[in-house]
This record gives sequence, structure tokens and C-alpha cells, in this order.
Amino acid sequence: MTELLFRDITVIDGTGAPRTPGDVLIRDGRIAEIGPSHSLDAAAKPVATAPGSVLTPGFVDMHAHSDLHLLTDPGHTPKITQGVTTEVIGQDGLSYAPIDDAALAVVRKQIAGWNGNPTGLDFTWRTVGEYLDRLDEGITPNAAYLVPQGTLRLLVVGAEQRPATTAEIDRMCALLAQGLEEGAVGMSSGLTYTPGMYADTGELAALCAVVAAAGGFYAPHTRSYGAGALEAYAEMIGLARATGCALHLTHATLNFGVNRGRAPEFLALLAQARAEGCDITLDTYPYLPGSTTLSALLPSWAMSGGPDAALARLDDPHARARIAVDVDVTGSDGCHGVTVEWETIQISGVGDDALSAQVGRTVAEIATERGVAPVEVFFELLRRDQLATTILQHVGHEENVRAIMTDPGHMGGSDGLLVGARPHPRAWGTFPRYLSHYVRELGVLGLEECVHHLTGRPAARLRLADRGLVRAGHAADLVVFDPATIHDTATFDNPRQQARGIQHVLVNGEFALRDGIPTGVRAGRALRADARRKETR
Repeated sequence: MTELLFRDITVIDGTGAPRTPGDVLIRDGRIAEIGPSHSLDAAAKPVATAPGSVLTPGFVDMHAHSDLHLLTDPGHTPKITQGVTTEVIGQDGLSYAPIDDAALAVVRKQIAGWNGNPTGLDFTWRTVGEYLDRLDEGITPNAAYLVPQGTLRLLVVGAEQRPATTAEIDRMCALLAQGLEEGAVGMSSGLTYTPGMYADTGELAALCAVVAAAGGFYAPHTRSYGAGALEAYAEMIGLARATGCALHLTHATLNFGVNRGRAPEFLALLAQARAEGCDITLDTYPYLPGSTTLSALLPSWAMSGGPDAALARLDDPHARARIAVDVDVTGSDGCHGVTVEWETIQISGVGDDALSAQVGRTVAEIATERGVAPVEVFFELLRRDQLATTILQHVGHEENVRAIMTDPGHMGGSDGLLVGARPHPRAWGTFPRYLSHYVRELGVLGLEECVHHLTGRPAARLRLADRGLVRAGHAADLVVFDPATIHDTATFDNPRQQARGIQHVLVNGEFALRDGIPTGVRAGRALRADARRKETR
């Protein structure tokens, strides 16, 4: 037997209950016993912990873009050093399973800005089950998977902007049902990203009915976080009402000037829907700027047909003129229905090293230096970088961020991109920032309350019957940190910085981080929905 003993440590159990001192014994990857301080006997020497430390469940990142990084980076340092022991991937309607050769080529190119496009990786899986099997060969944290609705549409309908036929919807439903049966926990959408955004409400309702029948949840990136944001949220709530599908609003926020101070209206929508019986949760990141690809700002018609068709339009003077009107005059649906404010669009990463001098600069700054219109810089970067450019979009509002994180269904999700020269610091700092800035410094949430948001509550949404709490019999996904010193050090200028104050991280009872140093141990696994159903019968 492999044993670890935490002696006389303050335990925050993930339920929201007050902290208590005690002993916690780990045996063979699970929490074997919990008792009062100095009450447990074990052969194991107690694990050294810093004075003032607390032991909590491992944090659950409800919105992660680690679909390939889990396979290519043994240490998974950005997440493990934050205390993340489970990630939910397959986000925003675009990922790598289920897939075929043609769709894989499109997806790899379209979301290279999210996940990179590693040439040495063996993409031999095709089904959700085969992808989860690949994860089981060795990953550092655990991972749960959402079937991506945009990828389903790409497989069945293609990349064109048109309604799906009845037969095509039936085929997408069958593929979704297969992915859920093979272990996916639900479905995601990216309704400002092509081709998922071409689906109408009826098409989405048919898919949500399949998710509901499987007991999963729907995690949509809605049609707008700017102009029309409340209407977009209302559409998703309507789907939950109509289909009975559990709804998880991912990176739930209200951005751009049109939404300043409107969080109470959003929260009232949620409260009313819950009062009517809808099962609704959400996640947020504790920062103001967003992050996406530069190509996401294009209007949907310009991306019809996929990346190659979009690049061809960028070479067409007539198409460029039409795009310019959409982004500068009428408002692009890719930019949430508002005109692009180029001074808010900061380049965070490029695929072509020859463009690296532009990283950290705004499109407006580059345009002023060159004496051209910002939209011309936009076109040039998209064409030269083959749509791989990533951006930060400085459009958030602090009062909305604080209000939404107090919602009774709130959880933490980093939405962190792990590629690019200067990615959003949320990829390295989300969970420590919650615990330092919004708990210790501002008091928006209490410590036990925040830990519940980051552990027990998301584990319940994922139906993880044996995770998310410090409880005997549960898997030993645990974090030891100092509440007085935990702090995110990642900044927008220097984002790849390890957080301070986290001493140990255990995944399935093995150290992924010990004394602040990643071990490289890959003890994580895919958390399959079907396996959990068997465990809870």
C-alpha cells in the first residue's frame, strides 16, 4: 500500500463548510481516513506542510483549452502550479473528436491559435472514445470532455453557411449520442465561431434533447457577449426550458461598452429560469480582457467554407471592402454585433515567427505607425499568419465580473490559451487570483465559499461522485496552499509566471507538484461519464 499522511492540517472540505483542523490519510490514490488532529496512525511519515497551510480538494477548470497540451506537455505546468487537478476540454464547439481526415485538417488549421498545431503529434484517434483512450495513456491532471457541436456540423454539413437538413440533424444527433455513450460529459458550442454559429435554435434544440437524455449538460459560448448579449443568454435559457437539458453558461460575462453595469439584469434572468425549474450553472475567469483568435472578428459569411475559403476572400478586393464595412461600420457578428475598437485588440501570439515583433501591440498602434487604416493591418495579419494570430480584447467591466461571481451557480473556468508568445495570464493565474484578489484582498467571496465554487460545485455539475470534496473514499485530488500568501504572478506583459503560495498538488494520490516543483508524474486520466454512472448505481 502507498500511504501519505497530512498531520494536523486545516481542512477546507469543498462543501462551503467552515475549515477544521485534522489528519488526512491517503492510501492507494484515495482518501482513506479523516480524523481529529494527531488521531490517525500510519506507517507513512507525515508530509511536510508550511505553517498556516490549508488542504482543499483540487481545483476544477470548467473551461480549458488543453486538448492537445495534455498530450504534448508532461508537466502541464500552467495548470498544475495553479492547483488544477481536473480540466473540462472540448470547449467552444471546436475540438478533435469525433473527427475524420477532412474535418481534422480544417479544425487543426482553424483553432491553431487556441491549441497550436503540433506536427509531431499522432492524430490517429477518430472517435470520442479513442481520444479519451489516448488521454488515459498518461496526462497530468484529469480531464473531462465535451462533444463539440461545431465539429459535429463540420463533419456532417460541412463549413458552409446554410441550414442543416432533417437527415443531417439526425446524423449529428447520432454522432453526439455515440460520443456521450463513449464518455463525454456533455456538448459545447461556439456560437460566434464557424461553422457552429450557422446552427439555428431548432438544430441546437435537437442536439440538446440528446444531451438531456444522456444526463449531460450543454456548455454554450453564446451568440453574443456584446450587443444582444442578454438576448443570446435568453436563447440558451429557452433551450434549457424546451428540452430539459442542464445548461452551463461558459465564460459567462457581459462585455463591451453597451453592457457596462448590466450584470443584475443577467442574474435576474438566471434566477427566474431557476425558479421555473431550469438547471443552470456558469463559470467565469477573474479578469477583464477576453482572449480569442484575430480571425474570430471576421463576419460569419467571410468564414463560410472554412479557413481556406476565408483566406481566398481576403485576397478579393470586393470581399475585403464588404468585410471592412462589417467590422468598422455595421458591426460584425464575429465581434458580438459591435464595431471593432482597434485600440482594444492587442496581439498576443502569432503562428509565423516573422510577425513576432507585433506581439504585445494593438492593431491601432501598428496602423498609426504605418499610416494606414486599422482594418488594413487586420487583413495583412490574417493573410500573412494564415489565421493563426491570437489576441487579447480589452473590453470587460469590473462591476460585472464581481457581480457574476456571486451567482449561486458560479464556478471557475480559466479559458486559458497555452500557446502564443504572450497569452492571457488567466492560463497561469486564474485560480490563485480568485483566492488572493477576490477573496483575501477584496472580500467578494469568503475563502470556504470560493473553494466550494472551485471544487465541490463543479464536481457536482460533472457528476463526479467521488471527487471535489475532502471526504473518506474520494479520489485524492488535493491542493495544499497558504491562504495568506497565495498569489497570481502572471501579468499581461509576462504571463508565463508560476503562482506563489501553492505547496503541494496531488492527482489521484500522487504528487503532481511537491514543494512548489512540478514532478512530471502523469497520474491523471479521462473522467468518463459512463464510468461514473456505473460507480453511482
